[in-house]
Amino acid sequence: SNLHTAFFFFQAEDGIRDAQESRGLGDVYKRQVQETPGTVPPGRVPRHKDIVLLGDNIDVARPGDEVEVTGIYSIRLDHSLNAKHGFPIFSTVIEANYIRRVAEAQLQELPDEDKNEIKRLAKLPNISKLIINSIAPSIYGHNHIKTAIALSLFGGEAKDIQGKHRIRGDINLLLLGDPGTAKSQFLKYIEKTFHRCVYTTGKGASAVGLTANVHKDPQTREWTLEGGALVLADKGICLIDEFDKMNEHDRTSIHEAMEQQSISISKAGIVANLQARCAIIAAANPVKGRYDSQLSFMDNVDLTDPILSRFDILCVVKDEVDPDVDFQLATFVLNSHIKNHPNNKNKEGVKFLEDIETTHRTNNTISQDLLKKFILYARQYVKPRLSEINKDKLTKFYQELREESRNSGGFNVSIRHFESIIRMAEAHAKMYLREYVRDDDIDLAISVMLESFIQSQKFSVAKIIKKKFSKYIRVREDTNSLLLHILGRLVRDQIQYLSLIHI
Repeated sequence: SNLHTAFFFFQAEDGIRDAQESRGLGDVYKRQVQETPGTVPPGRVPRHKDIVLLGDNIDVARPGDEVEVTGIYSIRLDHSLNAKHGFPIFSTVIEANYIRRVAEAQLQELPDEDKNEIKRLAKLPNISKLIINSIAPSIYGHNHIKTAIALSLFGGEAKDIQGKHRIRGDINLLLLGDPGTAKSQFLKYIEKTFHRCVYTTGKGASAVGLTANVHKDPQTREWTLEGGALVLADKGICLIDEFDKMNEHDRTSIHEAMEQQSISISKAGIVANLQARCAIIAAANPVKGRYDSQLSFMDNVDLTDPILSRFDILCVVKDEVDPDVDFQLATFVLNSHIKNHPNNKNKEGVKFLEDIETTHRTNNTISQDLLKKFILYARQYVKPRLSEINKDKLTKFYQELREESRNSGGFNVSIRHFESIIRMAEAHAKMYLREYVRDDDIDLAISVMLESFIQSQKFSVAKIIKKKFSKYIRVREDTNSLLLHILGRLVRDQIQYLSLIHI
């Protein structure tokens, strides 16, 4: 027999059944593993292989985990194929001796140097700003979206109330906006950064594909249960692109998964309850293709109130014409193309266009590898609690926001959004590896919720609301970046003035 080591990705799960073998009667767990999509060579589909688990290896990993399997590559007589073809046909399986989850292995193998570096970074007063700047560094601007993604990656804390009621800790996020504003690029970045992600699209996802389906096992001819994308993303993130292209029936199937974080199945005599403890980050386009600021949020999007209320943060991305922003964006894209050209990588002396603002932002980031370890460490070891916070400020803000939502005509604010503020505050506290939530965490959560609410309003109403809630908007902004922006604008105006004089 040969030892076979492979890196695979769980795709489906069969039931546990008793099997009569030469060693006696025992539990056998048969699972199907598949190559990780990122390691598949171009032009090929991911290969899959059945593995047989015995004894302590049963329930070591769940569907959706990336695992390392060590076992014996063996052959078995396939009775169903023999009966069909009339001559002996053998199938190959892996008899697993050892299974290791890659995510846990990375956390266990985290060297002391990295842990000390993470703790050192957490003591910096601007670590949250560093983390937000490090989110999708190849995408210019969109600070509100990067803040929301950072909060969702760190996540809040789930609460179990006396074993009867569970409050989710994952932060759901909806990106809505004009084409060409990097919504899908954000989702692809999250897929590569977070340790457990499942990516799907609206047209390619059905209700069964997202939740769970029942089918007949080809060998035993028994009904078996297969988990969908939300089940595979348990304790991770499920990314859904083109969310608006989904059928209404398919969207309603994820209502239970987004709030209760479970999926109830009752099909073909199988009654089961599957766990779907995952955050959902979805991207959608407006009804008319582009977002119209003269219309309300509900008129711009073809989504119902029940599904919108389950999203903690709504990010509206508008492709507006601004000469200064367009100049900076064009400069950033040109420098990105020059820097990432295959012939220019790892070469010195390559000339870039002058971009003081981007240079300042690039210097205030942390490496992507360290960011992954930081998120993994914070989610595993940091469990912040609510303690001495300004409860009156929080309750008064919710009261005023709810009253304003009734009068302004934006999305309806409910008690779910109040819980969202608490989750975002806990996620922000995790960035500092704190044990308790402080007032500045609450302030950031309120400012993110308020920005989400203002973006969903009509242009005329948004200015009034922003002035009314100005006392809640976070005032601690990076003054250096603002100063650099003003100086850069003055320099460009001076250059343009001098060029006109010489003409």
